[in-house]
Amino acid sequence: MAKRNKKLDYKQKIKEGYGSGSGKDYKSWLTTQDFPSRGRDSRVKGIKTQRQYELFSDLERNYFYYLDFADNVIDIREQFPLLPIEETIIIAKELGIEHPKNPITKELIVMTTDFLITCKEQNGDTVEKARTVKYKKDLLDKRVLERFEIERIYYENQNIDWGIVTEDEVDKKVSNFIADLYTYQYLSQTESFNEIDAESLEDMKLYFISQCASYEGSLNSLCRNFDKNMNMSIGSGIAMFKHLIISKMININIFEDFVLNKHIKISINDSCDNDNIRGA
Repeated sequence: MAKRNKKLDYKQKIKEGYGSGSGKDYKSWLTTQDFPSRGRDSRVKGIKTQRQYELFSDLERNYFYYLDFADNVIDIREQFPLLPIEETIIIAKELGIEHPKNPITKELIVMTTDFLITCKEQNGDTVEKARTVKYKKDLLDKRVLERFEIERIYYENQNIDWGIVTEDEVDKKVSNFIADLYTYQYLSQTESFNEIDAESLEDMKLYFISQCASYEGSLNSLCRNFDKNMNMSIGSGIAMFKHLIISKMININIFEDFVLNKHIKISINDSCDNDNIRGA
Protein backbone atom coordinates (compact mmCIF):
# COMPACT_ATOMS: atom_id res chain seq x y z
CA MET A 1 0.00 0.00 0.00
CA ALA A 2 1.36 3.41 -0.93
CA LYS A 3 2.34 5.80 1.82
CA ARG A 4 -0.02 8.67 2.39
CA ASN A 5 1.89 11.83 1.46
CA LYS A 6 -0.77 14.31 2.38
CA LYS A 7 -2.59 14.40 5.68
CA LEU A 8 -6.34 14.78 5.43
CA ASP A 9 -8.10 17.86 6.75
CA TYR A 10 -9.47 16.95 10.16
CA LYS A 11 -13.07 17.58 9.07
CA GLN A 12 -12.56 15.21 6.17
CA LYS A 13 -11.07 12.63 8.52
CA ILE A 14 -14.17 12.84 10.70
CA LYS A 15 -16.35 12.28 7.62
CA GLU A 16 -14.26 9.24 6.69
CA GLY A 17 -14.78 7.71 10.13
CA TYR A 18 -11.34 8.20 11.65
CA GLY A 19 -11.50 8.23 15.44
CA SER A 20 -14.94 6.65 15.54
CA GLY A 21 -16.41 3.20 15.96
CA SER A 22 -15.54 0.55 18.51
CA GLY A 23 -14.13 -2.94 18.60
CA LYS A 24 -13.10 -4.21 15.18
CA ASP A 25 -14.79 -1.22 13.53
CA TYR A 26 -12.73 1.48 15.22
CA LYS A 27 -10.46 3.56 12.95
CA SER A 28 -7.43 5.06 14.63
CA TRP A 29 -7.22 8.83 14.16
CA LEU A 30 -3.52 8.51 13.32
CA THR A 31 -1.86 5.63 11.49
CA THR A 32 1.72 4.54 10.93
CA GLN A 33 1.32 5.62 7.30
CA ASP A 34 0.93 9.20 8.48
CA PHE A 35 4.53 9.11 9.73
CA PRO A 36 6.51 6.93 7.28
CA SER A 37 9.89 8.22 8.48
CA ARG A 38 9.50 7.15 12.12
CA GLY A 39 11.43 4.02 13.03
CA ARG A 40 9.64 2.69 16.15
CA ASP A 41 6.11 2.49 14.74
CA SER A 42 4.43 -0.89 14.57
CA ARG A 43 1.14 -2.52 13.71
CA VAL A 44 -0.07 -5.36 15.90
CA LYS A 45 -3.15 -7.50 15.37
CA GLY A 46 -5.15 -7.58 18.58
CA ILE A 47 -6.83 -10.66 19.95
CA LYS A 48 -9.85 -8.92 21.47
CA THR A 49 -10.97 -7.20 18.26
CA GLN A 50 -8.95 -9.02 15.58
CA ARG A 51 -7.94 -5.73 13.97
CA GLN A 52 -4.62 -4.01 13.39
CA TYR A 53 -3.54 -1.48 16.02
CA GLU A 54 -1.43 1.57 15.18
CA LEU A 55 1.34 1.93 17.76
CA PHE A 56 4.00 4.63 17.76
CA SER A 57 6.65 3.48 20.23
CA ASP A 58 8.00 0.34 21.85
CA LEU A 59 6.39 1.43 25.10
CA GLU A 60 2.99 1.81 23.43
CA ARG A 61 3.36 -1.66 21.94
CA ASN A 62 4.39 -3.20 25.24
CA TYR A 63 1.50 -1.56 27.09
CA PHE A 64 -0.89 -2.65 24.37
CA TYR A 65 0.01 -6.29 25.04
CA TYR A 66 -0.88 -5.72 28.70
CA LEU A 67 -4.25 -4.32 27.72
CA ASP A 68 -5.11 -6.89 25.09
CA PHE A 69 -4.33 -9.76 27.46
CA ALA A 70 -6.12 -8.28 30.48
CA ASP A 71 -9.50 -9.80 31.29
CA ASN A 72 -10.98 -6.58 32.62
CA VAL A 73 -10.35 -4.75 29.32
CA ILE A 74 -13.22 -4.97 26.85
CA ASP A 75 -12.07 -2.61 24.11
CA ILE A 76 -8.96 -0.61 23.20
CA ARG A 77 -9.05 2.45 20.96
CA GLU A 78 -5.62 3.84 20.14
CA GLN A 79 -4.77 7.36 18.99
CA PHE A 80 -8.19 8.53 20.12
CA PRO A 81 -9.04 12.11 19.05
CA LEU A 82 -10.00 14.84 21.49
CA LEU A 83 -13.00 16.21 19.66
CA PRO A 84 -14.46 18.65 19.00
CA ILE A 85 -11.21 20.55 18.55
CA GLU A 86 -12.90 23.70 19.90
CA GLU A 87 -12.86 22.15 23.39
CA THR A 88 -9.10 21.72 23.55
CA ILE A 89 -8.64 25.19 22.02
CA ILE A 90 -10.72 26.71 24.82
CA ILE A 91 -8.82 24.75 27.47
CA ALA A 92 -5.48 25.86 26.05
CA LYS A 93 -6.58 29.51 26.07
CA GLU A 94 -7.80 29.28 29.67
CA LEU A 95 -4.46 27.79 30.71
CA GLY A 96 -2.47 30.28 28.69
CA ILE A 97 -0.88 27.39 26.79
CA GLU A 98 -0.20 27.24 23.07
CA HIS A 99 -2.43 24.65 21.43
CA PRO A 100 -0.59 21.94 19.43
CA LYS A 101 -0.22 22.81 15.77
CA ASN A 102 1.20 21.41 12.59
CA PRO A 103 4.91 22.37 12.63
CA ILE A 104 4.86 23.03 8.88
CA THR A 105 1.49 24.63 8.16
CA LYS A 106 1.08 26.11 11.68
CA GLU A 107 -2.56 25.03 11.63
CA LEU A 108 -4.07 23.80 14.90
CA ILE A 109 -4.28 20.02 15.00
CA VAL A 110 -6.59 17.57 16.73
CA MET A 111 -4.98 16.21 19.88
CA THR A 112 -5.03 12.48 20.52
CA THR A 113 -4.75 10.15 23.50
CA ASP A 114 -2.65 7.02 23.11
CA PHE A 115 -5.35 4.70 24.46
CA LEU A 116 -9.02 5.02 25.36
CA ILE A 117 -9.79 1.81 27.21
CA THR A 118 -13.17 0.32 28.00
CA CYS A 119 -12.95 -1.69 31.22
CA LYS A 120 -15.28 -3.88 33.19
CA GLU A 121 -15.09 -3.11 36.89
CA GLN A 122 -15.37 -5.75 39.61
CA ASN A 123 -18.94 -4.63 40.35
CA GLY A 124 -19.89 -5.27 36.73
CA ASP A 125 -20.00 -1.64 35.63
CA THR A 126 -18.34 -0.61 32.37
CA VAL A 127 -16.11 2.46 32.45
CA GLU A 128 -13.78 4.25 30.08
CA LYS A 129 -10.23 5.18 31.02
CA ALA A 130 -7.81 7.33 29.05
CA ARG A 131 -4.13 6.49 29.22
CA THR A 132 -1.23 8.46 27.80
CA VAL A 133 2.00 6.49 27.38
CA LYS A 134 5.31 8.29 27.76
CA TYR A 135 8.89 7.55 28.75
CA LYS A 136 9.91 9.19 32.02
CA LYS A 137 12.64 11.23 30.37
CA ASP A 138 10.05 12.91 28.16
CA LEU A 139 8.15 14.14 31.22
CA LEU A 140 10.97 16.61 31.82
CA ASP A 141 9.89 18.49 28.69
CA LYS A 142 7.78 21.49 29.66
CA ARG A 143 5.89 21.43 26.35
CA VAL A 144 4.97 17.78 26.82
CA LEU A 145 3.58 18.53 30.27
CA GLU A 146 1.58 21.47 28.89
CA ARG A 147 -0.06 19.23 26.31
CA PHE A 148 -0.79 16.67 29.00
CA GLU A 149 -2.50 19.32 31.11
CA ILE A 150 -4.83 20.13 28.22
CA GLU A 151 -5.52 16.42 27.86
CA ARG A 152 -6.11 15.93 31.57
CA ILE A 153 -8.64 18.75 31.81
CA TYR A 154 -10.40 17.58 28.64
CA TYR A 155 -11.05 14.16 30.19
CA GLU A 156 -11.88 15.65 33.55
CA ASN A 157 -14.66 17.57 31.78
CA GLN A 158 -15.79 14.27 30.25
CA ASN A 159 -15.76 12.52 33.66
CA ILE A 160 -13.24 10.02 32.30
CA ASP A 161 -10.31 8.81 34.38
CA TRP A 162 -7.03 9.91 32.78
CA GLY A 163 -3.49 8.91 33.64
CA ILE A 164 0.09 8.65 32.42
CA VAL A 165 1.79 5.28 31.95
CA THR A 166 5.60 5.12 31.95
CA GLU A 167 8.06 2.26 31.57
CA ASP A 168 7.89 1.80 35.35
CA GLU A 169 4.36 0.42 34.98
CA VAL A 170 5.13 -1.87 32.03
CA ASP A 171 7.41 -4.86 32.56
CA LYS A 172 9.13 -5.49 29.23
CA LYS A 173 9.66 -9.18 30.04
CA VAL A 174 5.95 -9.66 30.66
CA SER A 175 5.06 -7.86 27.41
CA ASN A 176 7.52 -10.00 25.46
CA PHE A 177 6.05 -13.13 27.03
CA ILE A 178 2.53 -12.10 26.00
CA ALA A 179 3.79 -11.29 22.50
CA ASP A 180 5.25 -14.79 22.28
CA LEU A 181 1.92 -16.28 23.36
CA TYR A 182 0.23 -14.55 20.40
CA THR A 183 2.03 -16.87 17.99
CA TYR A 184 0.22 -19.82 19.59
CA GLN A 185 -3.29 -18.39 19.31
CA TYR A 186 -4.18 -20.78 16.49
CA LEU A 187 -2.73 -24.14 17.47
CA SER A 188 -3.71 -25.77 14.16
CA GLN A 189 -1.24 -23.42 12.46
CA THR A 190 1.61 -24.61 14.68
CA GLU A 191 3.88 -27.10 12.93
CA SER A 192 3.39 -29.94 15.42
CA PHE A 193 -0.39 -29.77 15.20
CA ASN A 194 -1.14 -28.69 11.63
CA GLU A 195 -2.05 -32.20 10.44
CA ILE A 196 -4.26 -33.09 13.41
CA ASP A 197 -8.03 -32.95 12.89
CA ALA A 198 -10.12 -30.57 14.98
CA GLU A 199 -11.74 -33.27 17.12
CA SER A 200 -8.43 -34.86 18.06
CA LEU A 201 -7.01 -31.42 18.80
CA GLU A 202 -9.82 -30.70 21.25
CA ASP A 203 -9.21 -34.06 22.94
CA MET A 204 -5.53 -33.14 23.30
CA LYS A 205 -6.45 -29.84 24.90
CA LEU A 206 -8.74 -31.54 27.41
CA TYR A 207 -6.05 -34.11 28.21
CA PHE A 208 -3.42 -31.42 28.85
CA ILE A 209 -5.83 -29.43 31.02
CA SER A 210 -6.65 -32.53 33.06
CA GLN A 211 -2.93 -33.07 33.72
CA CYS A 212 -2.52 -29.44 34.81
CA ALA A 213 -4.96 -29.96 37.67
CA SER A 214 -2.72 -32.31 39.60
CA TYR A 215 0.74 -32.29 38.07
CA GLU A 216 3.84 -32.30 40.22
CA GLY A 217 7.42 -31.56 39.38
CA SER A 218 8.54 -29.09 36.75
CA LEU A 219 6.60 -27.54 33.91
CA ASN A 220 9.10 -29.14 31.57
CA SER A 221 8.18 -32.60 32.88
CA LEU A 222 4.48 -31.84 32.37
CA CYS A 223 5.07 -30.82 28.75
CA ARG A 224 7.41 -33.72 28.02
CA ASN A 225 4.89 -36.20 29.40
CA PHE A 226 2.34 -34.73 27.02
CA ASP A 227 4.75 -35.20 24.11
CA LYS A 228 5.37 -38.81 25.11
CA ASN A 229 1.78 -39.81 25.88
CA MET A 230 0.38 -38.13 22.78
CA ASN A 231 3.23 -39.41 20.59
CA MET A 232 4.10 -35.85 19.60
CA SER A 233 7.41 -34.25 18.71
CA ILE A 234 9.45 -32.61 21.46
CA GLY A 235 8.19 -29.08 22.12
CA SER A 236 4.56 -29.83 21.32
CA GLY A 237 3.61 -29.76 24.99
CA ILE A 238 5.12 -26.30 25.43
CA ALA A 239 3.18 -25.09 22.38
CA MET A 240 -0.02 -26.55 23.83
CA PHE A 241 0.69 -24.92 27.20
CA LYS A 242 1.15 -21.48 25.61
CA HIS A 243 -1.97 -21.93 23.47
CA LEU A 244 -4.09 -22.71 26.50
CA ILE A 245 -2.81 -19.59 28.26
CA ILE A 246 -3.50 -17.21 25.38
CA SER A 247 -6.89 -18.89 24.89
CA LYS A 248 -7.62 -18.24 28.59
CA MET A 249 -8.33 -21.93 29.24
CA ILE A 250 -5.66 -22.07 31.94
CA ASN A 251 -4.08 -19.37 34.09
CA ILE A 252 -0.60 -18.73 35.39
CA ASN A 253 0.87 -15.70 37.11
CA ILE A 254 2.58 -14.10 34.13
CA PHE A 255 4.48 -11.75 36.41
CA GLU A 256 6.55 -14.65 37.68
CA ASP A 257 9.58 -15.79 35.70
CA PHE A 258 8.68 -18.41 33.10
CA VAL A 259 11.15 -21.19 33.95
CA LEU A 260 10.64 -24.61 32.40
CA ASN A 261 12.62 -26.55 34.99
CA LYS A 262 10.52 -25.26 37.89
CA HIS A 263 7.02 -25.99 39.09
CA ILE A 264 4.55 -23.32 38.00
CA LYS A 265 1.15 -22.96 39.60
CA ILE A 266 -1.55 -23.54 37.00
CA SER A 267 -5.27 -23.03 37.51
CA ILE A 268 -8.03 -24.13 35.18
CA ASN A 269 -10.16 -21.24 33.98
CA ASP A 270 -13.70 -22.45 33.36
CA SER A 271 -15.26 -18.98 33.11
CA CYS A 272 -12.25 -17.03 31.75
CA ASP A 273 -12.57 -14.51 34.57
CA ASN A 274 -9.04 -14.70 35.97
CA ASP A 275 -7.56 -11.56 37.46
CA ASN A 276 -3.83 -12.32 37.25
CA ILE A 277 -3.28 -9.21 35.16
CA ARG A 278 -5.20 -6.01 34.90
CA GLY A 279 -4.59 -3.50 32.20
CA ALA A 280 -5.50 -0.10 33.59
